[in-house]
Order: sequence, then structure tokens, then C-alpha cells
Amino acid sequence: MFYSSGTTGRPKGILPELSGAPFGAGLAIDHRMAAALGFGRDTVYLSPGPLYHAAPLAWTLGTIRNGGTAVVMEKFDAEHALCLIDRHRITHGQFVPTMFVRMLKLPEPVRRGCDVSGLRTVIHSAAPCPVEVKEQMIDWFGPVLTEFYGGTEGTGFCMIDTPDWLAHRGSVGRPIRGAVHICDDEGTELGPDRIGTVWFSDAGSFSYHRDAAKTAAAHNDRGWNTFGDLGHVDAEGYLYLSGRRTDLILSGGVNIYPQEIEDALALHPAVEDVAVIGIPDPEFGQQVHAVVQPADPDAAGPGTAEELIAYCRANLGHYKCPKSVSFEPVPRLPSGKILRRELLKRYAPPGISAQG
Repeated sequence: MFYSSGTTGRPKGILPELSGAPFGAGLAIDHRMAAALGFGRDTVYLSPGPLYHAAPLAWTLGTIRNGGTAVVMEKFDAEHALCLIDRHRITHGQFVPTMFVRMLKLPEPVRRGCDVSGLRTVIHSAAPCPVEVKEQMIDWFGPVLTEFYGGTEGTGFCMIDTPDWLAHRGSVGRPIRGAVHICDDEGTELGPDRIGTVWFSDAGSFSYHRDAAKTAAAHNDRGWNTFGDLGHVDAEGYLYLSGRRTDLILSGGVNIYPQEIEDALALHPAVEDVAVIGIPDPEFGQQVHAVVQPADPDAAGPGTAEELIAYCRANLGHYKCPKSVSFEPVPRLPSGKILRRELLKRYAPPGISAQG
């Protein structure tokens, strides 16, 4: 039984629907890795994430079940990951967007000093990848990136390779398991290009261990299930994510998606890491606040904060831009996911328990 990563609360045990396949037949992901991504006996796979998270464990075991070799990092370090790719002639690897950003910010001589030409498939997931970040990774690694969207719950699953992504920049692909639906808060299905909650039908079932209320909240009356994410589909059925519903900032009655602001700031040279949250505002309910881990701690201060806000105003709608910036470490799980609830606790009004 896998557990969720716990970014929005305590990790939840997930009881999947049993397939009925005989023991030793392998998991669906094992066969998908071989058929769609070329995993086999000549595969050398790099797992930069800890094996107590579902995706690193599942993909590492899938590599072994397909006859390949797995190289497992105890802790991610951008330069060390590049050295391992070079030293072991890595053919396949799995990353999260934060790891891409940290590799892209390495000094040019370090990047040039590692041979990445052996890479055949670079998989990424866990969070939407900024378009500019992915474009730079494709320029560097080549057209070998494949993105997937799914959850530890093991139901709906979308995938997109590099050529398809270049024609649909920002998409996480079309479903290869289940059918995707976008619904408003009343459960009405929305048409193309309208943002709502992402639901999957015909994708199997699951339950949360000893938590009937959470299980019920993840399903609707039609038997569809959701991971709690927001997004939209285009006219061709490609899915684009906006973020998690629990991360949504509501300011003056307008929905603001932190991911878009984080994407804008991620590659700024003054930013080592960034998370965006909504903090209380007496007039608008919430205001946008950026928590920035500075690339140079000595440069953190009002001048840099003003520079970052101006940078956002030059690249985003003004209502989306941070009204304030603080300089502090961004809490993340070893998987790379932001622990946004920890930040919300820090900025909650006295006597209020922050939920996120």
C-alpha cells in the first residue's frame, strides 16, 4: 500500500483496486515502461528521488522487473546527478521541475563538462513544469523529455512526449488511462479552455485507508475521481494544469494560481527557489505573497524584493503579482514538492489554524 506525499496534510494510505492478475505478472506501470518508454535489459535508470515516495519506488522496481539497472541517489544534488549521468551512461531518468531548475542554474563549465548524450528518455512529473524551463531542458538534453500526470492513487494517467509537447506547450498530454473531465464547483462539466476541477472516469477505483470522508470527497456521484487539481482541456483534448485547489488564492473575488507566478520567478537569477501563497488582506481577503530563497543571501532585502515584483509586473497581469516578498528557505519534501501548508502556518493570523 502506497502513501500519498502529504503536501496537504498527513500522508494518506491508498488502497488500490486489485487487478486480479496472477502473482508475478507485474504491475501496469511495468508494462507501460517497456512498451511506451523503451525500458529493457540495456536500460540504466537514474532515480534522484528517495524510494519511500511512490514514483521513485515504482519506477525503480519497474526498471529492475524489465531487466535494467537502477542507480539510486540518496539525496538530490544537481551537479552530482549530472556526474552520475556521465559516469554510468544513464539512458533513462526521472525528475521533478525543481531539479531541472537547479541543473539549469549550474555554472556553464559544469554543465558542459558532463556528457548527457546517452539519455534516451527523461521522465518528469509531480508538478507542472514552467514552459521556459522545459524549453531549455529540451535544448540541452535533446527531444527526449516525456511528461506524465497521475497520482499515487493509480487511476487517471496522462502522458506527452517532446514532439507532442512542442505542438502543445504547457500541456501534460492526453489520458492514456481513463477519460478526463473538467467540472465546476457544482459538478457541471465545462467545455474547452475553461478552468475547473480535473476528474477522471473509467480509470479504476481506490480508497483512502481508514478515511471514508476523504474517499468520498475524491469521488462524485458518477463514480469519477479526482486528485484535487485544477486545469483545463483544449479543443483537441490536451490537459493543462493550473495547480491544486487547496493552493488557490482568492483575492478580491478573483482566482489566482500560484504556479503561474512561481513559473515566472523560477529562472530569475536572484531566485534559488520560490513558493507563492495567499496571506490575509483586510480589503481583498487574500493577497499574493512570494517566499523566495535567494541565490545570494547577502543580496536579500527591499531592493531585491522590488526588483522581483517589477519583474512579475513586466511578465504577468498586475493583479497576479506579489504585493510582498520575504526571503527564507522554501520547505520541500525530498520528492521536490512544496510543503505549502508549512508556509501557510507561518503567515496565518494569531489564533487561526492554517489549512493547505
